[in-house]
Amino acid sequence: MAERLLVLAVDIDNDLYRKARIAGPVIGKEANLSAATKLAMADPQDPDANTMFEAVRKYEELKKKGYSVSVATVTGAEKEGYIADSAVARQLDMVIDRFKPDSCVLVTDGMSDMRVLPMLKTRLNVNSVDLVRMKQAEDVEGAYFTVFEKLKEPHYARIVFGIPAVLILLFAISYYFNFGWQLPAALIGIYLLAKGFGVEDSLVSSFKGLGFSIERLSFVFFASSIVFFVLSLIVGYGAYTGTLAATHNPLTVVASAVQGFLILFPVSLVLYIIGKVLDSENRRMRYRAITQGTYMGYGIVTIAIVYLMAAWIVGQVYFWQFLLFSTIAIIFGYLVSRLSLALRSHAIRRTRMKDKQVINDIGAYVGRVSAIDAKRGLMMVKTDYGNVIRYEIDRITSVSDRIIVK
Repeated sequence: MAERLLVLAVDIDNDLYRKARIAGPVIGKEANLSAATKLAMADPQDPDANTMFEAVRKYEELKKKGYSVSVATVTGAEKEGYIADSAVARQLDMVIDRFKPDSCVLVTDGMSDMRVLPMLKTRLNVNSVDLVRMKQAEDVEGAYFTVFEKLKEPHYARIVFGIPAVLILLFAISYYFNFGWQLPAALIGIYLLAKGFGVEDSLVSSFKGLGFSIERLSFVFFASSIVFFVLSLIVGYGAYTGTLAATHNPLTVVASAVQGFLILFPVSLVLYIIGKVLDSENRRMRYRAITQGTYMGYGIVTIAIVYLMAAWIVGQVYFWQFLLFSTIAIIFGYLVSRLSLALRSHAIRRTRMKDKQVINDIGAYVGRVSAIDAKRGLMMVKTDYGNVIRYEIDRITSVSDRIIVK
């Protein structure tokens, strides 16, 4: 038959490499049989081995019916999410480029692998989805093994064991320093509040954006930033205890603690922003580097105003001095914003983005860049259906031969 089919197995959490040291993509019948056998020998209970065997069986079945068919297995990453999805998308492009199939038969063992279905549909017609289920003699036995196997995975282990461990440590530390139960309760409340309002995901994305990789120069600045932040907390706590011994005025005590914290905190902020600027420059996004520089300017202005207010409260400056220096800081912040806007618009115009493909952060094709509004910081993307989608420039995470947006 003229139609070229691809039988595709998916191992989203990359058990194949973690347990059998086989990197994806695995291409061809013999390679898949060999990889599935090694995975089954390493962990007989792993369902991904059965998925690969089922993919080979489906390959043989379609081949006997006269189809031009090929078989492959793509893998993700142990940390599910963007990293796993991008790995699958990259390997999927390699497989498609090699076999150039017309349509696909997806073989999967569960809902986690089904996450790749949207990105797969943007590249190929999906004619069939074959869901592989492990058979057990008893439902209770199956549930037992499922629960204990899931607890071995880092994602579920962090929830079941990690959160209770953190709670126990918080109460132990609080008891040791005589902080009482209020501090752990407050931290737990803040975490639940962040979780409930979706702030947690933003914070996690921010910490991931730190880019802790010893292969990048920015690592030195991020690590130094954390060191100075911890030192700022120590100095602030020292100022708090010292002032508390001299006076019991809560406003004076808090202002003194804030002053102590802000002595070294600007150094931490500057080091962090420099690391972000270096990362932006390495990814050829100078407009984002300029934005990070703007944040540094705004941060320093804000810190200066807060420090002056604390100094006025403890009696180190007069009120007229506080107003004068605060006004100068605000004017400086305004000038920084105007200069940043001009430089950012110029950098956006110089970045070659027009007509490039736009991919979202799970690897799905969006469209092509039709226009750039540098003044408003917008990128217009035209889809294959003729619609125009507006993206803020700050949503771009990478610019190369393709543009990736979040």
